[in-house]
Amino acid sequence: MSDELEDAPRSFSGAFLAAVAIALLGAVGGLIWTYTLSGRLAHQESALAEANQQVKGLAADLRETNARLTVANEELSKSLGLTQRQLDARAQQIIQQQQAESKKLESAQQQTAQQVNAVSSEVSNVKSDVGGVKTDVAKTQTDVASALNQLQSMKGDMGQQSGLIARNAQELELLKHRGDRNYYEFTLERNRRKPVGTVSLELKKADMKHNRFTLDIYSDDKRYEKKDRNVNEPLQFYSGKQPGLFEIVVNSINSKNQVSGYLSTPKNAPAPVTAQ
Repeated sequence: MSDELEDAPRSFSGAFLAAVAIALLGAVGGLIWTYTLSGRLAHQESALAEANQQVKGLAADLRETNARLTVANEELSKSLGLTQRQLDARAQQIIQQQQAESKKLESAQQQTAQQVNAVSSEVSNVKSDVGGVKTDVAKTQTDVASALNQLQSMKGDMGQQSGLIARNAQELELLKHRGDRNYYEFTLERNRRKPVGTVSLELKKADMKHNRFTLDIYSDDKRYEKKDRNVNEPLQFYSGKQPGLFEIVVNSINSKNQVSGYLSTPKNAPAPVTAQ
């Protein structure tokens, strides 16, 4: 039993020493951490102080810049002879001028757009008119072709095949537009010799009841008598240095003393000095 009592104090002393050692280590660690934290804190305080110093410098620079700008603005106003109110008024005037110019530009653009629309409308109308004209021209050409088809080609009193014969003024206009021959209209009075083209004609007799007539033709110093001929009958004869076929057609007997018609000559026949 004495041995057990001796071992107990020894065990107690070892545990105590271990606890003391651990506490010392903790204290040393705390001191190290505290020292490190203190160093970091000092560094942060130094950086903060430096930043504060820089802020103070920037604030001073800003105040100096503002002061210089104020001085420059005052000097500029003095050099221009303008007050701040005058400067503001001038700026407002410039803004108003710009707004007025902008309104003018918008108005001009609107007018231009309206004019463009009007021109487009007129172009559309012109296109419609052109289409109508084309239609009318096509119809006219069709009518002319139909009218020409109605014209007759007959044998003349000399047995020669005549060209197309016009029976009225409208058909004669169609023949003129064809341009195949020369045409000279006439109205003859009884017993009055009248130049027509390069020849002369003289009405001798007219019978309204039977639509017959007699006339004399004077050409190349010769006289040709066409006796008791019918209305719209081609009366043929040759004339010229290079004889070409001439034709006379009487379309109407106006009275016993007057007839009307036309003379047809080849295209290359000489033209009269004064065409009748």
